[in-house]
Amino acid sequence: MKAVKVKKARLFQKAVIASGTLLWLFATIGVLTSYTSRDQEILLALLPLTIVVGFLPIRFPLPASWSSGNENINFTLIDAFVLIVAVWYGISGAVVIAGIEAFTSSRRLVRRFSSNLFSSAMMSLAAGAAYLGLNAVLHYGSQGSNRSSKFSSVAIGLLIASVIQVSVNWGLLSTLLALRNKNSILREWKENFFCSAPMFLPTCVVASLMYFALQQDSLVMLAIGGPILAAIYLGHNKYRATADKITKAERERAEQAEQHVRELDNYIAEQERISRALEETKEHFRHAAFHDSLTGLPNRAMFSELLMAEIEVAKHRADHLFAVLFIDLDRFKNINDSLGHAHGDLLLAAFAQRIEGCLRPIDTLARFGGDEFAVLLNGIKDSGDAIRIAESIQQELKLPFMLDKNSAFSTASIGIALSATGYEHSDDILRDADTAMYRAKEKGRAQYEMFDKAMHVHAVSRLRLENDLRHAIENQEFLVYYQPILSLESGRLSGFEALVRWQHPERGLVSPADFIPVAEETGLIVPIGWWVLEEACRQMRDWQSQSSSYRSLTLSVNLSSRQVAQPDLVERVEQILEKTEFDPYCLKLEITESVVMENAEAAAKMFKRLRSLGVQLSIDDFGTGYSSLSYLHRFAVNYLKIDRSFVSKMVESNENYEIVRTIVMLAKKLGMEVIAEGIETEEQLSKLRNLKCEYGQGFLFSKPVTKELAQAFILRKEPWVMSLMTLETNLDQEDIKLLSNAYSM
Repeated sequence: MKAVKVKKARLFQKAVIASGTLLWLFATIGVLTSYTSRDQEILLALLPLTIVVGFLPIRFPLPASWSSGNENINFTLIDAFVLIVAVWYGISGAVVIAGIEAFTSSRRLVRRFSSNLFSSAMMSLAAGAAYLGLNAVLHYGSQGSNRSSKFSSVAIGLLIASVIQVSVNWGLLSTLLALRNKNSILREWKENFFCSAPMFLPTCVVASLMYFALQQDSLVMLAIGGPILAAIYLGHNKYRATADKITKAERERAEQAEQHVRELDNYIAEQERISRALEETKEHFRHAAFHDSLTGLPNRAMFSELLMAEIEVAKHRADHLFAVLFIDLDRFKNINDSLGHAHGDLLLAAFAQRIEGCLRPIDTLARFGGDEFAVLLNGIKDSGDAIRIAESIQQELKLPFMLDKNSAFSTASIGIALSATGYEHSDDILRDADTAMYRAKEKGRAQYEMFDKAMHVHAVSRLRLENDLRHAIENQEFLVYYQPILSLESGRLSGFEALVRWQHPERGLVSPADFIPVAEETGLIVPIGWWVLEEACRQMRDWQSQSSSYRSLTLSVNLSSRQVAQPDLVERVEQILEKTEFDPYCLKLEITESVVMENAEAAAKMFKRLRSLGVQLSIDDFGTGYSSLSYLHRFAVNYLKIDRSFVSKMVESNENYEIVRTIVMLAKKLGMEVIAEGIETEEQLSKLRNLKCEYGQGFLFSKPVTKELAQAFILRKEPWVMSLMTLETNLDQEDIKLLSNAYSM
């Protein structure tokens, strides 16, 4: 369609050029053949004047309603010259003058030859059409006799000719533009014609004045009028230049004002955007301040606010009962260590979803951080409602969690605190729920516990014990006791197990059963454990240095689960060995079976690194956990230590005896040696000897003793016998006193 329009425009252009050029050629022939030589000279003289005048346009401003985007219209004397030539010299002279002037003017503006020819042809046709209109009026007006009527006829003719001239000119141009731009010809003509319509009158007036001057043969008028017109022209141009400067200045001010308005609009819009962004940020921070980023649940701050609201309601309504469930994942650290923190986050999110599935719409679940969650149970009837929900949660958690193609199992310990106890602050009920949760963990995990007053007393006592433990570390109140380990075959001393004791300044000697769980839970066991290892290594090195016969004595030290979890475990052991100059081969590091199996892969790597130091490794409390035989041979351990629970019952229970026998046989198959702990009777010792168990320890030989008494045993250099009475017959009175003091503890 576009190609068709372009083709039509070109055809129209060629047609105008052809017809206009043909007319101009006929006119030129007419001038050369029909005009006198004087007329030809005058036309030739007028030609450069016409070209010069064409280069001197006078601009007139247009009304805004007329402008169509053009603020000015250019007016020249060319059209008036053409009309005067038409009056005096006929159509040929007018067409020749118009064609030449149009070509030169167009050439100044446009370098395309076809466009120049079109402009020349268009003006030639317009001049020819104008002459025809002028001639018709003059022929009709020639019937008048007086000069005034003849002048009126010429003026009317010039007016009509100017209308025809402009109409034809713009009609042809509008048609070409319409064909090119695919617009309506009539619409294009209207837009261009009415912009130039005001030039009819000036053209007619100037042409009439020129005609009048020439008609009177007033060369003086022409001589005077020319400079006057030139002055008027120059003055007008000066005026237009000044007006243009003023207009430009006003336009610049207007543009500056518009720019300022736009800047203000942009500033206002930017301020509104910033305001919205600040509001969104404020809302985001408010949400972040009261919600957990991982699960999207309310955090401790928001939960505490909701809890305070419930406490206030309960103060004014005696029948309003609510409960708080404090939930902690069991062994969550093991999943983090084995699968990574990313999987740990997945577990926490899945854990939260499962808990929410067990709650009512009116209940609130919050995450406090780490693996701790809390539930606010609103409007319960009694403690039974809270227990049922706790049991529902634990039942739901028994199902495996799928974490990115890895399955994981986790349980939870739950503490329950009821509002019936009467609380003034949210921290109080949270504290009691937390206390009940820890009691549930102490009972073996995967359980729930209801808070009671006795728990609070226990919690206060426990807190005091924890504070005392911190002071004990600072003040070095701990002691190392040594329990002998014997060769069951020869009865001779093989080594000692180092055990920690706490000499409290007020309570005296504190049982390990009282402070070890607290130390494990708080992490204080780590500095205590490193102190015990270093102190025992130093003491054993001192004993070994007293005689070459003591250099084979070994030292067994238990590593807690917290120590095993330390990333610098191997480095710390190596540093202590170097610091005390203790032979690594004489050191047995004991790790409980449950700790080993919590992360068997990591344990295998850690065992390998410890063995590279030269130390001996032992799995403590063997048989109480769930060791996999596929892992056991990869652990590269030297000893299996049979738990005292099996040894103590192996005489009465055939089942326990078979367990002990199986462990001994398994160890021999794997190239390990066995240590039996908790030997208290001759019968137990006899059975263990029959099973070829290599080593043993227990109260039958000795309780854990101080380093002084242990040194007395070492100095005897005799085989250890199986009862205190036999020992007494071979020791002097001072040794007996030391033994008696040891056994009385």
